[in-house]
Amino acid sequence: PSCFPLQFLSYLGACDRLLKQGYEEGQVEEAMEMFQYSEKKAAEFLHLLAQFNDMGFQQNEIKEVLLLCENQRERALEELVMK
Repeated sequence: PSCFPLQFLSYLGACDRLLKQGYEEGQVEEAMEMFQYSEKKAAEFLHLLAQFNDMGFQQNEIKEVLLLCENQRERALEELVMK
């Protein structure tokens, strides 16, 4: 039987936890890749993405700003408002 690397199992577990929080699979996978598979950073990103999306900002702008501001909510919000 083949062995799954521990990192892959860890990745699957993180994705599963994020999916259970209601995030879309594509967004979860993208966020995990963007943050080098850091569940904590991916979760912060997804939370802020959903929050800013609810405020009416465009998703592509939100992603760009969150990456630029390293998930810092206040800085990201200022950037989005100035766009």
